[in-house]
Amino acid sequence: MFVFVCAGCGAELTAPLSHVALPAHAHQQYGNGIQLPVLMEPRTFAVEPEPWGPPWRRWEETDPDEAAARGIYAPVYALSDGAPGAVVIAPGDTRGTVLVPEKGGGACCGLDGADGPNMACEACGLPVASRIDDCSLWQAVWLAPDAVHCLPVEGADAGPLSWAELMAEGKGTPPLEPVTRWGSLPGSGHQWSWSPQWEAAAGRALAHLLAASQGRAVAVPDGLTAEVFQRALDALLPAGPPARRAVLAGPGLSAPDADADILLVPSHPQTGEPWTPATPAAGASLVPLPFGVWLRLVLPEPHLPAPASGLMPDGVLRDDPPPPRAHHLFRIDWGVFQRTLARLPAVRSPWLREILEHLTPHIRAGIF
Repeated sequence: MFVFVCAGCGAELTAPLSHVALPAHAHQQYGNGIQLPVLMEPRTFAVEPEPWGPPWRRWEETDPDEAAARGIYAPVYALSDGAPGAVVIAPGDTRGTVLVPEKGGGACCGLDGADGPNMACEACGLPVASRIDDCSLWQAVWLAPDAVHCLPVEGADAGPLSWAELMAEGKGTPPLEPVTRWGSLPGSGHQWSWSPQWEAAAGRALAHLLAASQGRAVAVPDGLTAEVFQRALDALLPAGPPARRAVLAGPGLSAPDADADILLVPSHPQTGEPWTPATPAAGASLVPLPFGVWLRLVLPEPHLPAPASGLMPDGVLRDDPPPPRAHHLFRIDWGVFQRTLARLPAVRSPWLREILEHLTPHIRAGIF
């Protein structure tokens, strides 16, 4: 466990926290005027290794060699000149801080951190963090890496859970959830939609799938996996055999077939490390998915059967409500996809660069 303290005076700024992997949707901007929940689980923190936050520099003002040295291999809208190592926590885990009203930023419905840190240490006044709660952004507090220190506290963590423990815990991320518009009255303005977390996770995974495709068609398993990925893969890759075969692999599943080309595997929610098979298929590429998303792909919740049986009389139908459905086909988060693909060395290939630079038709077609 760790606490973060003010670099100026040493005052404690957080509750004791455990280190976890940075969520795939950490920088997601979802929809327009949507009220998103808190990004981080209580009593956890994650670290953004890249520079993030203001000041920003447009790509036109950046030397491509400098960008490549930072691990960015294709044009992006802007690069951050902030310090690397920003720490994100749940707003409820802050201690000893106050908001700075004049640092409201150019937000729409809340705070967006565009003007730099908008929270200060209550004891000494040093700007230490940015509170984010604007519409279409995940609610979070980002601690400025140059304004805080991380200190261990008593009560050490037991260590990351094993894959077997994670499977037994069975904490999946539902693919559908009620999404609320900002300012809706309680009980109103809700609609079932694809989970923003799933759209972000698919954006990151699709970038890796394309890089692993070698420019050939890719076939994923039928069912929910195909509903999430196949439409985008068919639109972005050339048609026709021989297609590269992607399969789900991970803890609790049979060993992947030796002829599988791509393995869709879970990443550990605490360490961020992808699962690797004991005997990997020769040449198979690993495509990571957040554990909660992967778990729902391999163990989807079964739909209740319509006819009743057992204690209910024959011929009586259940009156359970039907499972919710989204009102549109699955759409991949283009911002997460763009950000991920630009950071993969494979994007230097002309055919992948072509995809990255011509996303607009696919956005209009509802792929993204």
